[in-house]
Amino acid sequence: MDDIPEAIRQSSPDVEAPAASRLSPLLIWGGAIGLATLAIGLTILWVIRSVPTPQANQDIEASASSNTPEGTPLPEALLGHFPYTEAPAQDLVALPGYETIQLRNVAAEAFQRMSTAALNEGMYLVPLSGFRSIADQEYLFFEVKEERAQVATQRAEVSAPPGHSEHHTGYAIDIGDADQPDTHLSESFEQTPAFQWLAANAARYSFELSFPKGNAQNISYEPWHWRFVGDQESLETFYSARQDLDPQSTNN
Repeated sequence: MDDIPEAIRQSSPDVEAPAASRLSPLLIWGGAIGLATLAIGLTILWVIRSVPTPQANQDIEASASSNTPEGTPLPEALLGHFPYTEAPAQDLVALPGYETIQLRNVAAEAFQRMSTAALNEGMYLVPLSGFRSIADQEYLFFEVKEERAQVATQRAEVSAPPGHSEHHTGYAIDIGDADQPDTHLSESFEQTPAFQWLAANAARYSFELSFPKGNAQNISYEPWHWRFVGDQESLETFYSARQDLDPQSTNN
């Protein structure tokens, strides 16, 4: 015992216990219950404070939306036209006999089958325009707009702004009647045998008219402008963009 400092030595067994040890059991239990109640209350308070409020949820969603990766812009229509990205160069092929006119391979094959079927019935479908880059569309929209002294809304009725043309996708094609070149890119194409054949048969080859009369986008009627929707990617390209931006529309 001599090695242990006097202040912390154990008490002798015959030393009288402190007064606190002789407290009533009722008081002891009461104190225990009080401590337990306090602990439960603190736990409930912590749980309540940890549950996100509606405002907190909004803040979280806003933060998540602000973290959208670059290069993934939200869909946004412009002057009635939906946004489209350029087709990858490796997916494009030139149409036989028209080296400057390109489509995605699957659309090119479908057009070839369609034009062959039309030719067998005496109609000569001629491709006028296929894939266009955003740079090409900049000229067609801005420079031609200035040459014709058109305001942007007027130009948008007949030509999409850059980044918003179906031709960017590699699935859209302008078609004419080789026997009536004066009707090319004109509403008068509607009167040609080639258009009449397309109206009756294009769907068999998964082509559809992009801008029929009275279309929901308020784009001028273009009987020459057709698009391929014959596989999952082409279908999603046109219909997902349309439904995201204008769920009520039936034409694009």
